[in-house]
Amino acid sequence: MSRRFVTDGSRLRVATTLRAMLVRGYSADDLRADASAGVVLGIVALPLSMALAIAAGAPPEYGLFTAIVAGIVIAVFGGSMHSVSGPTAAFVVLLAPVTARYGVEGLLLASLMAGLILIGMGLLRLGGLIQFVPHPVTTGFTAGIGVVIAVLQLGDFLGVGRLDGDRIWERLADLGHRLPDARWQDITIGVVTLAVLLWFPKVSRRVPAPLVALVAATLLGVGLKVFGYDVVTINSQFGGIPAVPPLPRFPWPSDGLSWGLVGELAPTAAAIAMLGAIESLLCAVVADGMAGGRHDPDAELIGLGIGNIVAPFFGGFAATGAIARTATGIRAGGRTPVAVVIHSLFLLVAMLLLAPLLGLIPMAGMAGLLLVVAWNMSEADHFVHIMRIAPRSDVAVLVVCFGLTVAFDMVVAVTVGVLLAALLFMRRMVEISGAQLVGDPHGRAVEGLPLGVVFYDIAGPLFFGAAEKALEALAIVGSGVSTVIIDLEDVPAMDATGLVALQSAVSRMSGLDIKVILTGVRPQPRRALTKAGFDKDPTKIEISDDTQSTLERFMGTSRD
Repeated sequence: MSRRFVTDGSRLRVATTLRAMLVRGYSADDLRADASAGVVLGIVALPLSMALAIAAGAPPEYGLFTAIVAGIVIAVFGGSMHSVSGPTAAFVVLLAPVTARYGVEGLLLASLMAGLILIGMGLLRLGGLIQFVPHPVTTGFTAGIGVVIAVLQLGDFLGVGRLDGDRIWERLADLGHRLPDARWQDITIGVVTLAVLLWFPKVSRRVPAPLVALVAATLLGVGLKVFGYDVVTINSQFGGIPAVPPLPRFPWPSDGLSWGLVGELAPTAAAIAMLGAIESLLCAVVADGMAGGRHDPDAELIGLGIGNIVAPFFGGFAATGAIARTATGIRAGGRTPVAVVIHSLFLLVAMLLLAPLLGLIPMAGMAGLLLVVAWNMSEADHFVHIMRIAPRSDVAVLVVCFGLTVAFDMVVAVTVGVLLAALLFMRRMVEISGAQLVGDPHGRAVEGLPLGVVFYDIAGPLFFGAAEKALEALAIVGSGVSTVIIDLEDVPAMDATGLVALQSAVSRMSGLDIKVILTGVRPQPRRALTKAGFDKDPTKIEISDDTQSTLERFMGTSRD
């Protein structure tokens, strides 16, 4: 069980978990536990890393490079004690179009640019803001990504090759044209892989199901080839996996780096950074819940950025926290980031020793594995549950994000989804904001208030959209009023629009020789009011912290 750690906010938020681990000490028992968990993680990550690289349009070794290099760097420099980083399915929908258009070099450069953005987010202390991305938005685009990944795998699953087209309908149309060329031997391997992936966890959870499934797929592929039936494998598709470690290289085209290319990749890099931040911080939260720790979100963003900068110089592409692998590591007994480092070293050794065998894995088997990953990622049960219980406005956001992700891409989906969610949030704030009049607007004595005194109770934040509604009741104040008491106790925040609206109302009443008393003012509104000069003329405007004492001055009795 991990211990809690806290960071000094005045220091640079980097490598906080490593520093915390060194402060508390690292024992031989910790090393044994981490070594065991690291091997389990490596076994799980080996097939997934290759499969996710293929899904992104890159040769499988690039997925291993990513898990090896980014896994170590992010674990060392990040802010989560247990998060396992590497290639994830969430990125596929963003990376596959980049690889198709710009090649592997464009993929590496976009990942490098995303790393720079992530470091900037961490330095600006934006880690805590990621939690404000609405749940319907994340659920919608995650389910949409699952659908896109599934469609991308259908070509390899059926043995007809990678599908052409940038949009899902173009890929489905291409699939329709190629269906007559579907090969029964590849379909058989894909079906067997799916069956093992779904069945084996019911038998045992000690051995990772993907490992068993791909071993079965490989043996079946070798057997079919013995009987003269050709099967598409990693060897035949990519020329095998090189038995070499990740080597230094420049992560941009051989003809040099151009500003034009950087500009074209900038939107995708920003989307990779945003998605990586969301996935990684969500992964850290899950790890905290399972292991009882507490992550540093800003340090995690900086570590993630460093990992995504370093990895492309060794052939790795975009990496982020992988929730399933993180949960596996915790269940296997991993205690510190050392488990993640060991997992990466295991992948390096496996790549160097097993490269010829890895090249025999059928592409249909990889496609079957990714179909299960896509299904798990879509969280169909949770999607349907949210559709059933959520308010209609949230369901609308969910459906829009899902549809835009499937039809276009995640950048469009998240942009529109967050904007739509923000508009709906503002509408809800307007609905709960308002003012209640106690007294007569023309100054006649009502409910114990003296003649000429009117009391307004304003509730809800005074921000753009809600301010006008909340303050519209002040417009009916008549000429017989001498004093207006405005209770702001239930106003937690005020922005420039609310400030201007209040200033306009106060100016109108000052023109009628009506004194305004603002009571129950909370800290943030008080700072805004003071900065705007509301306290400069106490004969016209008075600011008070205590509503009850203000009313006692006029009523002679305390207000219940």
